[in-house]
Amino acid sequence: MLLNFLSSWKLYLFPSLFLCWCSSSTAAIRKKHNIRCSFTESELLLSPALMAGLSFEATYTDSHDVLKIFAAEGVEFLLSCEGKVPVSKCNGKIICLLFSAIWCRPCRAFIPCLAELYETLKKRGSNLEIIFISFDRDEDGFREHFKSMPWLAVPFDVNLHRRLIDRYRVDRIPSFIPLCSDGITVEEDLIGCIEDYGADAFPFTRKRQEELKAIDKRRRVEASLEELLAHEGRNFLISGDDRKVPVSELAGKTIGLYFCAYWSPPCCAFTVQLTDAYNNLKAAKGDCFEIVLISTDRDLEEFNVNKSTMPWLAVPYEDRTRHDLRRIFNIKGIPALVFIGPDGKVISENGKFTISSYGAEAFPFTESRVRDLEAALRKEGEALPQQVEDVKHEHVLKLDMAKAYVCDSCKNQGKFWTFSCDVCDYDLHPSCLEKVNKD
Repeated sequence: MLLNFLSSWKLYLFPSLFLCWCSSSTAAIRKKHNIRCSFTESELLLSPALMAGLSFEATYTDSHDVLKIFAAEGVEFLLSCEGKVPVSKCNGKIICLLFSAIWCRPCRAFIPCLAELYETLKKRGSNLEIIFISFDRDEDGFREHFKSMPWLAVPFDVNLHRRLIDRYRVDRIPSFIPLCSDGITVEEDLIGCIEDYGADAFPFTRKRQEELKAIDKRRRVEASLEELLAHEGRNFLISGDDRKVPVSELAGKTIGLYFCAYWSPPCCAFTVQLTDAYNNLKAAKGDCFEIVLISTDRDLEEFNVNKSTMPWLAVPYEDRTRHDLRRIFNIKGIPALVFIGPDGKVISENGKFTISSYGAEAFPFTESRVRDLEAALRKEGEALPQQVEDVKHEHVLKLDMAKAYVCDSCKNQGKFWTFSCDVCDYDLHPSCLEKVNKD
């Protein structure tokens, strides 16, 4: 049975500027990514300084007004890791505002991702500049948080920060706001976009996001196995014993992309079913089928343990391909199984259901094969009586269907058709019914 886990926590700050709420669930393992700290307008302290910020908004309405705000507030310098930097250094650059705080766990998780993007774009000669605006409760927290950032920061000033928060209508952190001209708002999930695409998300416009989604769609529909599974500088997968297997060896095979994690009980349960189907297919069909693990484990140690228990191949843990494939195939929960046919085209994105229902019998996992199995089951059911009596059981047994059950006569596991008792927990294989009636 698929287990769902939901955990939530609340963090209250005293004296409070706002209330922070964060929640996460297993379905968000993509994202991971949608965990944010949020607060409502009513939870902000509307001090005179903040109220002043409300009228301030009417003064500056162009998309690059942050430098004007700095000038109006008398801010002549921004901070960098090397000291003070004149605000004028930002003239002519693509400015992005980062609202973050050290006490916010999603913020701390996002900063390394953004730092990697920033350094990559700097090496490419980009004119991007990020300005950090603190949500920290005091200057010590601000300074500690800023140590992890390679970009600029507004000096710690609660009143100025509140004005900027109000001006850009920030209601959650981390928030990343590019001051570009195509109408990007704080409501749009640029945090998720950056976590998904890294430096490729630049310049963070709607047009760029649409281009990236189109690229993902093309890869999902048209990409070869090598395009999907290989990466820059890597053209191999790894086995449970760390052998390197060229991706090219998978050409012409039916491939299952298995998204799972060692820490997930539903994954552990399904891995048993998948391993059984895999071994049966290898014995019956030879080398025409392979599975590739796309790990969502939390660290390398978990990944290594997970990989060592499986007879198939895996994408290396440190490789970004794992993350890209989860996004390309829109994986929202685990376990998940995507089947790719010998021609490199996706044949099923619901492989978990197929394996759970039919096991190795469903090979090659096409829609037509599943329809054939369903038709055979219907025909088998039509040939069975709707209800029967069994000499070893006092109640009438009715024909039913179950994904899995244990026969109370032979004690072996069964699936699909069963004769079941509505009164008590009793199940019988159709074949065992004949044997019992003959005794």
